[in-house]
Amino acid sequence: MRLIIVSGLSGSGKSVALNMLEDLGYYCIDNLPVKLVDNVVASARESGNQQDQKISIGIDARNRAEDLAELPELIGELKNSDIACELIFTHADDGVLLKRYSETRRRHPLSDDMTGLREAIRRERKILAPVRNAADLVLDTSRTSVHQLREIVCQRVDQRAAGRMSLLFQSFGYKHGIPGDADFVFDVRCLPNPHWEPALRELTGLEPGVIEFLEAQESVGRMLDEIDGLLQNWLPEFVRENRNYLTIAIGCTGGRHRSVYICEKLAGRFSARYQNVLTRHNELAGDGAAA
Repeated sequence: MRLIIVSGLSGSGKSVALNMLEDLGYYCIDNLPVKLVDNVVASARESGNQQDQKISIGIDARNRAEDLAELPELIGELKNSDIACELIFTHADDGVLLKRYSETRRRHPLSDDMTGLREAIRRERKILAPVRNAADLVLDTSRTSVHQLREIVCQRVDQRAAGRMSLLFQSFGYKHGIPGDADFVFDVRCLPNPHWEPALRELTGLEPGVIEFLEAQESVGRMLDEIDGLLQNWLPEFVRENRNYLTIAIGCTGGRHRSVYICEKLAGRFSARYQNVLTRHNELAGDGAAA
């Protein structure tokens, strides 16, 4: 049996993730009280054919705070049994959530006549903090479209083989902020910048001109080798700790040249060692919102 629990801030894409899992063949239950998770698992066990069962449960802040605080322990118990259980958590910046609610004109589940939207978001973050801290995979959807989030769930969650780690190499621009879901962050702004070459300025780290420019720089190769070496040394430790997901963020100033190149090169190297290796380029992706 594979059980995926999806939680997260309202408006950050939790329902999108859950709906995608349903499209991928999971039996999905949304807004389930934490106290009933054991009942769902017991019922699934009684139905037989556990090996082929795929279940996804949505849990949000409408649960009692004390029940949410107990969720990490419950998940630990399930993992120690014969169930492949993991917890996915979605979140986004306050400004993004405010904008999404303004556009959809929906009511936040924790808001009322005495509680405004901004305060409701703050309360929800606090209530769900124990859940986020226990998550196997945290997804920052601040700059992720609905389509991109569905693709992430498909590639990182559903297609990850049991017992195998999913690695994501993610490029970003520091002027747009550090991704909120990164486990490692490497700053490559010290490397020669193709932006200052007029012929390369409008290109990206995926294109031959920029690749040739960067590969001609001795410091770029040294940086690549040293990041590679650090990850080679430490990723096995994360595997031994049963980590299912790891996100390595590489940042440069604009997120379009150096970080993209380094991400692609690292992903190519690690694809030979790990089965589920993906890349995501934040500043090359289209704009959108994960409602």
